[in-house]
Amino acid sequence: MTAAIQFGSKTIDFRLVYSDRKSLGITVTPEMEVLVKAPIDTSMEKIKEKVRKKAPWIIKQQSFFLSFQPKTPQRKYVSGETHLYLGRQYRLQISIGKEESVKLKGKFIEVTASEKSRVKDLLSDWYLQHARTKFHAIAAPLIGRFRKHKVEPSSIVLREMPTRWGSCTPKGKIILNPELIKAPKGCIEYVIVHELCHLVYHDHTQKFLDLQTKEMKDWGKWKMKLEALLA
Repeated sequence: MTAAIQFGSKTIDFRLVYSDRKSLGITVTPEMEVLVKAPIDTSMEKIKEKVRKKAPWIIKQQSFFLSFQPKTPQRKYVSGETHLYLGRQYRLQISIGKEESVKLKGKFIEVTASEKSRVKDLLSDWYLQHARTKFHAIAAPLIGRFRKHKVEPSSIVLREMPTRWGSCTPKGKIILNPELIKAPKGCIEYVIVHELCHLVYHDHTQKFLDLQTKEMKDWGKWKMKLEALLA
């Protein structure tokens, strides 16, 4: 069942599940859903009181996941249009030719396509190739640093995700959104550090936050930049 509480001007909706457990637990999912698991005999009044007490924490967790929601606007893939690469803006320069290629030259991304309809695919492939190379290069020293916590990802893979920048599977696989290649290096490091912290702590507990701050003191700055740049 679903319910809600009012916290200041904000309404917090939550999904309530009764189960055979002794204590009440609150979690926030990557989709920003608030899940409350309560003992069978708990009153709604008591549940809402607990949710209200945890409201600042809930809002904080939701803001974490909000930063992992890519919002890049639709592109037309025409000459003169600006496209991001590692946080810098480049203008598309499109020409038609038999030998298809994508090259970074000065302030331009030069795309040679056999026909106009091919530009989007060529540019997407170029981004993906660069993402594979850059992400692994950026991740390597960070993974090395996390070995002191006795963790290491089983692999790093790229996958298009409509609502997330990164994720971590229970088996230790880190998944990164190739769209991140458009953000500055610091933003990419932030997402990787965030997921590496999940190898140590699976939930967004205070211990998780403390570890993230310990490993990347200025993570908040890069989180904000990521939200602003790819909004």
